[in-house]
Amino acid sequence: MSADLVERVRQRLASTGAGVTFAAVAEAVRAEAGGVVGDADVLDALRVLRQEFVGAGPLEPLLRDPATTDVLVTGPHEVWVDGQDGLRRTGVRFRDDDAVRRLAQRLALAAGRRLDDAQPYVDAWLPGSGPAGRLRLHAVLPPIAAGGTCLSLRVLRPAVHDLDELARLGTFDAATGALLRAVVRARLAFLVVGGTGSGKTTLLAALLGCVPAHERVVCVEDAGELQPRHPQVVRLIARLPNIEGAGEVTVRDLVRQSLRMRPDRIVVGEVRGAEVCELLNALNTGHDGGAGTLHANSPAEVPARLEALAALGGLGRAALHSQLAAAIQVVLHVRRESSGARRLVEIGLVERSADEIRVRAVWRYADGWQPARPKLAALLTERGVSAPW
Repeated sequence: MSADLVERVRQRLASTGAGVTFAAVAEAVRAEAGGVVGDADVLDALRVLRQEFVGAGPLEPLLRDPATTDVLVTGPHEVWVDGQDGLRRTGVRFRDDDAVRRLAQRLALAAGRRLDDAQPYVDAWLPGSGPAGRLRLHAVLPPIAAGGTCLSLRVLRPAVHDLDELARLGTFDAATGALLRAVVRARLAFLVVGGTGSGKTTLLAALLGCVPAHERVVCVEDAGELQPRHPQVVRLIARLPNIEGAGEVTVRDLVRQSLRMRPDRIVVGEVRGAEVCELLNALNTGHDGGAGTLHANSPAEVPARLEALAALGGLGRAALHSQLAAAIQVVLHVRRESSGARRLVEIGLVERSADEIRVRAVWRYADGWQPARPKLAALLTERGVSAPW
């Protein structure tokens, strides 16, 4: 079929609002062709048009692959996928840049967001979830994207591994796993830090699975990733504004609400903004054992990273360091190796030195135990938990 005929059929279906069924496509093809057409042409039109009207179109098979974490479109013939084996180019092709643009606009509309020349970029969560997991959409239209429409889809699958399974996968060894369990039993507050896709949420969910069953855990997220294997979890998920810009519920709002829900432990799935102020306040009001994740290159950089986020909430440097000293005790650093494996590479202890906070290494994957080990042992002992060494 010619591209012109397919376009006319597309416009006819869009204008009538008919579903993309065999009957609707057949009727539209024959009406636009002005005569008799073969079954093969009808089936070809059905395949092309269903890709544009249903799901993520030609990207759907990539998203359904359990190994996929990201699907990236940088042009009609440039479709990439990221997963366990790293970033690789696929054989998926779009007809032209207009086809990429139409898919991006349709997905944006499904998320209740606008994407056009007046608003040429969008960042949104697609509603619901399916076999692929929840999808985060980011798209940029030309001329902002100089090479054509750019579309990024991040697959967020529930993190359900427990510590034993992570140990089998090589994330850490048995001795390190025992230390992680001791940190949870002692109700030490901790942050899991690392880069995008390094396994922060997976490790956090596994640690929450070790929380005693009688404790109530309230998890606050901007995406529904955390699903720890724990019998008493309350999950609060932030909401983006609708197409009119109304109805937003932020992570910061939800952290405040969590304090009224009788939590034993408060968890923020990802600390990325001013909500750090509420989290630190919460952890300083008797809610021991809280946790969260944070984008940071190393444990040593955590204080500076939190300073920048706290400034968004109007919290000064001195106040941030004062609250941080009492709120967080342990920092866990995970990293994605070049092989694609996720690994716990450092455990750090938050310490106050004069008027500043620093994170000293307790253990490193490359070097073993570090000088802060005795201080962590003393902290565990204070909480009634023996150091597992």
